[in-house]
Amino acid sequence: MKKITGRSRDFILFLLAVALFSFSQSIINAVFNNFLKDTFAIGSMQRGILELPREMPGFLVVFVSALFFFFSSRRLAVLANILAAAGVCMIGLFSSTFKLMLVWLFIYSIGQHLFLPLNQSIGMEFARDGRTGRRLGQQTGAMNFAAIAGSLLIFIGFRYLDFSYTLSYLVAGAGLLAASVLILGMTPGTPQSIKTKFTLRKEYRLFYWLNILYGTRKQIFLTFAPWVLVIIFKQETQVLATLLFIGGVIGIGFNPLLGRAIDRLGERFILMSEAVLLVIVCLGYGFSLTLFSKSIALYITCACFIADQLLMSVSMARATYIKKIAVIPDDVPQTLTMGVTIDHVFSITIALASSVIWDRLGYQYVFLLGAIIAGVNLFSASRIAIPEKKMAVMHDEVLSTED
Repeated sequence: MKKITGRSRDFILFLLAVALFSFSQSIINAVFNNFLKDTFAIGSMQRGILELPREMPGFLVVFVSALFFFFSSRRLAVLANILAAAGVCMIGLFSSTFKLMLVWLFIYSIGQHLFLPLNQSIGMEFARDGRTGRRLGQQTGAMNFAAIAGSLLIFIGFRYLDFSYTLSYLVAGAGLLAASVLILGMTPGTPQSIKTKFTLRKEYRLFYWLNILYGTRKQIFLTFAPWVLVIIFKQETQVLATLLFIGGVIGIGFNPLLGRAIDRLGERFILMSEAVLLVIVCLGYGFSLTLFSKSIALYITCACFIADQLLMSVSMARATYIKKIAVIPDDVPQTLTMGVTIDHVFSITIALASSVIWDRLGYQYVFLLGAIIAGVNLFSASRIAIPEKKMAVMHDEVLSTED
């Protein structure tokens, strides 16, 4: 039996931690929209406004990260999961009013948004040169297994075991707390300087712009895609859990293949392909009910939900892109974090604007806006270029490390 090295042990611990994070996220995503409808009976305008406290931590993440400059990325990941666990448990236990729930949601969201860029930057630490996409694909595949478990638990729990929203949130909180314990068991790592955490470089301007477009597209999906299923099609928690389950099952094979495709075909091709598919998905969300009967439109909308869920994994391509063009290696984690902050300025704006559009014009126009954003993303992704010298080095490394 091969001896497990410190690096291998750290990777196993991290893989288990991100799997638990994904398990908890899947539970929260499956119940959150029905929880809002059943507990507070909010409308589309309130649903959009709710994104302000939920997404504001994404904007603040670079400042919160800098506040803990004396922490390494791994220790910051521990803190992130503890905050997320505390917030989600409080949502389940002490949401007697909508305003109080927003406080706990803010705390949960700080932890969640702190961990999202760390998830990718720490994961890339375990990749051999030239195979970053493959490593992230493997990591995302493992997260899909866990997401399947979370969505399956919610489906069975609400359909057969009389699960409550409170119990669901407590299980999710336990998963996040366990993830923090696993990351705490890893080698601590070295903190970055406070100066490094606030660096903005002109060389990364296309990366920042792609993150802005990703943030706006992501917000439409996270906020309004499940809301269409819950409000327009009157679907219950079990249905959302089932769709997350199906997406997770497909993702087991899809995400490792996507990681390999990023390494072989490049970020430009993958991100342009994503943009084309997103145009189709957004139009499916918005206009299936206009063109087809309600039963057929529901199937189309569910298919779009699953496709959109899978396409979220293309964020790997943006992470590998910044690693390839990084001026220095230390830029990678802070630039990923800075990207989250920048994209959330626009994702908050798009959430508020989309709630007004839904309320005044109808939900169809929210997704028409999403299709337009995807079109802009297509053009922007076509501008990606990796310096030839780096491309040649990475090509040789891929050939020399193939299985």
